[in-house]
Amino acid sequence: MAITRLKRKNRRNAANADKRKAVLKFLTRKPAIKKIDIEAIKKEFAVRASQ
Repeated sequence: MAITRLKRKNRRNAANADKRKAVLKFLTRKPAIKKIDIEAIKKEFAVRASQ
């Protein structure tokens, strides 16, 4: 008896798994922490609030 493999279904399942992994990786990623000048931001908000 020969074994019949469902190659198309196998490729589709692999593609779905890769897509699911990519979505999870995107959803769980954290942004890179950058050096932020908090005082400059506060000044900017103060200027906008006074206008």
